[in-house]
Amino acid sequence: MKVYNTLTRRKEEFVPLEENKVRMYVCGPTVYGLIHIGNARPYVIFDTIRRYMEYKGYDVTYVQNFTDVDDKIIKRANDEGVSTEVITERYIKEALKDAEGLNVEPATYHPLATKEMPHIIEMIKTLIDKGYAYEKNGSVYYDTSAFPDYGKLSGKKLEDLIAGASNRVGADPDKKSPADFVLWKPKKEGEPYWESPWSDGRPGWHIECSVMAKRYLGDTIDIHAGGEDLIFPHHENEIAQSEAANGKPFAKYWLHNGFINVDNEKMSKSKGNFFTLRDIAAEVPYDVIRFFILNGHYRSPINFSRELMEAAGNGLMRIKNCVKGLSFHIENSAGDVMTAEEASLMEKAARFKEDFERAMDDDFNTADAIACIFDYVKFANSSISENSTAAFGKALLDGISELCDILGILPKDNGGDSVDTTEIERLIAERSAAKKAKDYAKADEIRAQLSDMGVVIEDTRQGVRWSFKK
Repeated sequence: MKVYNTLTRRKEEFVPLEENKVRMYVCGPTVYGLIHIGNARPYVIFDTIRRYMEYKGYDVTYVQNFTDVDDKIIKRANDEGVSTEVITERYIKEALKDAEGLNVEPATYHPLATKEMPHIIEMIKTLIDKGYAYEKNGSVYYDTSAFPDYGKLSGKKLEDLIAGASNRVGADPDKKSPADFVLWKPKKEGEPYWESPWSDGRPGWHIECSVMAKRYLGDTIDIHAGGEDLIFPHHENEIAQSEAANGKPFAKYWLHNGFINVDNEKMSKSKGNFFTLRDIAAEVPYDVIRFFILNGHYRSPINFSRELMEAAGNGLMRIKNCVKGLSFHIENSAGDVMTAEEASLMEKAARFKEDFERAMDDDFNTADAIACIFDYVKFANSSISENSTAAFGKALLDGISELCDILGILPKDNGGDSVDTTEIERLIAERSAAKKAKDYAKADEIRAQLSDMGVVIEDTRQGVRWSFKK
């Protein structure tokens, strides 16, 4: 398995620190509002990478934090006249609800920055003691000049950062260098705070993730991941803090997903093209959103548009209809043992799984992996017939479902349908009763009603088979 490592800027063979175990940290959202479509991409991408590693036999410890102390959280709390805890609890709950909708598996741990204050203070003390940080007027800063490798992740040079920061208006006069960053800052009026040796205040953003990664995964971890916007300064600063404090490499592999653009433009509130995930999910099912995200390589930018989302929905429907058709065949056919011809066909079908794994082993190329699933679906549709055994149908279904489950694109409960099928089944039964009573006008009326619902029905010798329109 090869992964693209942002740190080395090349694909590398994945070799975990400990055999058959993977320790993975993914930066989570700052919880001051509903997550947006851009947040959804790392949720889906790194959940899929975790799923694939588990499929390959790795025991994955997956940590995704929530940033629950931040200027934007404080502003929202003050605007609403409530505590920051009210805001963070509300939006953590909503974020988890969106993650569930996207079929994202819960993290092994979901740490909160506010629950780690003693450990944050302890790491800051260590950095001061080792000469990597200094205190001034109640604030503590990281001394970037004390860390020779600063800039190794982003490729930025410290002298260029200093020159660029020196020209900014409102530079902090307490910093030794404009490139230094804050580890602890004194409280302001109306802000939450914690006691520390330097001041009553709160931590900087970067130190929080360094501490949470160390607490739940150890001094050195296998994979650190997040959006490419976090490479600098957040992940760069995490490296500086963690490696200085722990005296060890921080993360072996750094994975970053690309941006989501909206109608070929960068998403921003000022452009009026900013969408929360909940906005989109009101019009497009969550499973289609997940499928859309996986249709592009995770490192490349992808473009969100209504047309592309509709195309993703049609593609996912092809897979769903195949799964539904195979399930129908299994329920209505005999034969617990495949024929010799069917067994031969299943040997040929093995290539789809091999191609799928080849795509995923090449830096998690989900776009090519989905193409392999489409090939499998086409093969299944052309190979199955009314005369096929139930065993053959089950083998095909199991093969397709296994690959879909790795990508998380078909929830297991109902073959991936995002609608309640009870009403569809009721109408089909009512139509069958009408036909039996020779009330063909009513039967045609119900067929038309089902068509309006996007349902196609087919009368077969095994019974009524239905699917969604492609």
